[in-house]
Amino acid sequence: MEKQLTVPQRLKSLDVFRGIAIASMILVNNPGSWDYLYPPLEHAKWHGCTPTDLIFPFFLFIVGAAMPFSLSKYTKENRPTREVYWRIGRRALILFGLGLFLALFSLTLDVFLNGAPAAKFATIRIMGVLQRISLAYLISAIAVLHLQRRNLWLFAAILLIGYWLAMQFIPVPGYGAGNLTVEGNLVGYIDRLILGQQHLLGGKKFDPEGLFSTLPAVVTVLAGYFTGEWLKSQPRQSRTSINLAIVGICCVLIGNLWGFIFPINKQLWTSSYVVLTAGFALILLAACYELIEVRSFQRLSFPLEVMGLNAIFAFVGSGLVARILIKTRVGTGSDAPTTYTWIYQHLFQPWAGALNGSLLFAIATLCFWWLILYFMYRRNWYFKI
Repeated sequence: MEKQLTVPQRLKSLDVFRGIAIASMILVNNPGSWDYLYPPLEHAKWHGCTPTDLIFPFFLFIVGAAMPFSLSKYTKENRPTREVYWRIGRRALILFGLGLFLALFSLTLDVFLNGAPAAKFATIRIMGVLQRISLAYLISAIAVLHLQRRNLWLFAAILLIGYWLAMQFIPVPGYGAGNLTVEGNLVGYIDRLILGQQHLLGGKKFDPEGLFSTLPAVVTVLAGYFTGEWLKSQPRQSRTSINLAIVGICCVLIGNLWGFIFPINKQLWTSSYVVLTAGFALILLAACYELIEVRSFQRLSFPLEVMGLNAIFAFVGSGLVARILIKTRVGTGSDAPTTYTWIYQHLFQPWAGALNGSLLFAIATLCFWWLILYFMYRRNWYFKI
């Protein structure tokens, strides 16, 4: 824990944007029952995009948007110092380590509470949400420090177009080229070769946060970086918000058009998905910027700002608590409900019904974590990496 540093030209709208992302993630990750969900709170089964599919790219986008403000503290005459490399590497390593810790924690609960064989530790999932954020941040930050603006745009274009071409023309043994099914896509094949199938999500043939599909995710971070760098030089007025929204709408249109030939798909993190979600991120950021930076609606934004200032703590903490509730049981025997299910079935479902009870469980979880983060905020405690 450390006290928050004063960052020159800090934009509260970025904290609010981050708060929206973490609040949304807690909400969609903690339904009372996965069998009872309102459609907007579900991920697309494969191709397509729902509101829930916007949350993860919003996280990556805001990581990039904050980089022009954070990295500038560690450069002299626009040249990186040795300290900046240390901070980038340290942050990426901690993020990756936290992701592995969550995976290891889940396996540990299985082994020691539910009698799973110790050999299960050998199947630990290597990639995950935090691991993808770690690698995308590391690659993006190094690119930002070493590439001029024009070359940085070129790098982003090469990643998107190169990924599209690779997915279309590199054949997968037994499936051929251009196969975008769960079993036959190039992303899963490369991950199985490098990581091993036992280290993919659930030991299946495909991992939605795999290595190869992290490359287009780098562009999501860079889209945020381009936005944050531009905002640093703009006056805080409605024209700035309008420009953000216009570019965002254009990206949404381009992403949808690209989707006709390279389907929009979160799990594959397709290039069309990158452009589409960057567009929605720009539109949401435009709204946050207008309300907070231009119109100074500080009180309305305060609850979300509280969430955004300790987003990593909320993500890891909520993940640990959810795993404990899911792996522990109320009662004895294999038929005893998990603590998670017991709370839902006894405190929410009886009076709210299956569907609304599931939603209220998620809302209660969100409120619980907001209270914890508010407690930390009042004491000026900020979990920084």
